[in-house]
Amino acid sequence: MFHKSTRILCLLFLFIYTQNGIAQNNFKFDDSDYHIIMKKSEAEHKPVFLMIYASWCPHCAKMKKEVLNDPLVTNLLSKNYICAWQDIDKPEGSMLRKKFDISSLPTFIILDSNEIELYRLNNEYKTNDFITEIKNALDPKKQLPYLKNEFVKDPSNAEKWMNFMTVLKKGRKRSYLSETAHIYLATQSDAQLVSETNWKIISNGVTDISSREFQYVLNHQKEFAAISSPARVNRKITNIVTELLQPYTENGDTINYFKKREIAKTIRSQKIDSLVFTYDITIAERYGNWSSYRKTTTESTEKLAWNNASLLKEIAKNYLQHIADIPSLKQAIKWTIHSLELNNAFDGNLLLSQLYLKINDKKSAIEYARKAKEICTGLGCNSKNIDELFIEINIKE
Repeated sequence: MFHKSTRILCLLFLFIYTQNGIAQNNFKFDDSDYHIIMKKSEAEHKPVFLMIYASWCPHCAKMKKEVLNDPLVTNLLSKNYICAWQDIDKPEGSMLRKKFDISSLPTFIILDSNEIELYRLNNEYKTNDFITEIKNALDPKKQLPYLKNEFVKDPSNAEKWMNFMTVLKKGRKRSYLSETAHIYLATQSDAQLVSETNWKIISNGVTDISSREFQYVLNHQKEFAAISSPARVNRKITNIVTELLQPYTENGDTINYFKKREIAKTIRSQKIDSLVFTYDITIAERYGNWSSYRKTTTESTEKLAWNNASLLKEIAKNYLQHIADIPSLKQAIKWTIHSLELNNAFDGNLLLSQLYLKINDKKSAIEYARKAKEICTGLGCNSKNIDELFIEINIKE
């Protein structure tokens, strides 16, 4: 039999375990009005842990299911934070999304009771990494206000900028790093810019294509390549053009797109010309401006997309669907034939057959339909499209 003291210890352990289980099971995120949450923060002297999510977001669902349900996480959160969440598709969530300029989901924001942002995270985390971050968010010397203040006091100190940037970029777009990056870089002479540390700051923090620092990179690519690598320098140049043009392409803002495009075109590079070309045809496609699409692709496809089989097929497919004149379709056939020279794929043969059929060259249409069928059979892929084409052309098996 158990000794009496042993039984008491077992019962005590069971009680503690049960109570912890109840506490964990009772833990939940508050979805009250934001102002009520802030009042709770003030009353309980705890920071707010605010999750902004969407019901349709798979990353949000994964974080809720796999991380925010973990007892280690819930215990840490319930002990140290006022925990709340809001769905961006509801009025309160929509308001908070705008208030905190949220561009990715999920986003986790830690605020003090005065609504000062202490820390921010976004996207998915593994449980252990997430625990580390929410512990870091409780350390005043790892919070954004402290790190920013340290940098502002000594703006020529690269280490202090890097410390601030490291935390800031965990939950913000790179454009938020730009202002402080330029403050630091203004303390550096042109000659000082070419260093490993300053390259890291330029690479992470400079987003303005017209800035003194980026223009210096353009004019001294060999020097920067020597302290990083040619690939990294080229990647930075490509990224800054992408950051310049992509928002206007996505928003359909053609006026500002073409203004910024002129700036991008000042960079003399085949790679940048190819990138601008893809944005040009995306804009034309989005607005159904097929005359512009045809003009742009006629002028530049063979110069800027000739070694990209996927893009050649994408352009030819748009010709198949939206452009009817025979000379243009023959151009699309030429591009598709070259795509097959680069990659003899099922979809390229199918597309070529369809293009030949559209210009009433039935013999060639049958030839490439059979080639597409042969590849499809060999790969065991879904033959629905090619079977429909066989019926349309009246090919006998």
